[in-house]
Amino acid sequence: MSLKIVVLAKQVPDTRNVGKDAMKADGTINRAALPAIFNPEDLNALEQALRLKDAHPGSTVTILTMGPGRAADIIREGLFRGADNGYLLTDRAFAGADTLATSYALATAIKKIGEYDIIIGGRQAIDGDTAQVGPQVAEKLGLTQITYAEEILKVGDGSITVKRHIDGGVETVEGPLPIVITVNGSAAPCRPRNAKLVQKYKHAKTVTEKQQGNLDYTDLYDTRDYLNLVEWSVADVNGDLKQCGLSGSPTKVKAIQNIVFQAKESKTISGSDREVEELIVELLENHTIG
Repeated sequence: MSLKIVVLAKQVPDTRNVGKDAMKADGTINRAALPAIFNPEDLNALEQALRLKDAHPGSTVTILTMGPGRAADIIREGLFRGADNGYLLTDRAFAGADTLATSYALATAIKKIGEYDIIIGGRQAIDGDTAQVGPQVAEKLGLTQITYAEEILKVGDGSITVKRHIDGGVETVEGPLPIVITVNGSAAPCRPRNAKLVQKYKHAKTVTEKQQGNLDYTDLYDTRDYLNLVEWSVADVNGDLKQCGLSGSPTKVKAIQNIVFQAKESKTISGSDREVEELIVELLENHTIG
């Protein structure tokens, strides 16, 4: 059986390089100040999708991402590794979205895509670590969900069998199609770029990207439709502005702190209850914990 698979992927700031400019005054991430990368666990999810495509001839893998214009890099990265197409949700109205507003936007886009058997994404993004978006998308679409997936074992007869890695061990579960699956970082790493696919898709661009600069290959976009990456606004997916971006986000970030541990910051205690309590108080006061 052939499958229609949608991979939820996100371009995230590289949290290994967080500095004092990482946060804007309104509590949102200053993405322009940080290097951008493909969210690691979304790459694990992409690999599971590509394995299903390999095992089920005729299957398609679609990348769905939300972000500023530069997030089109995520679609191209997916195409370089074996995905078939992608959609970029980009609109100023999407900016500042928390998990609730993000899942709303993704769900409306998935409804517009229309046909899907499996929606798969990483367990969580490294710029939030909430693990909420996947389950919220499932809830908004009224679909069954399987979380903490480590390997998709089998798909057939309208169901899917998945191995989950959870606290205390591993379990195998089965669910009906269509379904939403979130994948752990302990799953198989994503395959590298394919050289032939890089050559095929290296000039793939969104409408906005094509408008931003001089293009040396304008004729290609008329003759090779696969190079035209689709971008959707709130209006394109029939979204409610009140549920998008900051307007639809009840969660607000108060502050971001970058704590650097140095070797000289050490303290020896005896292990008595009093000294342990004093250490905990100290760690709480300087925000090392809590």
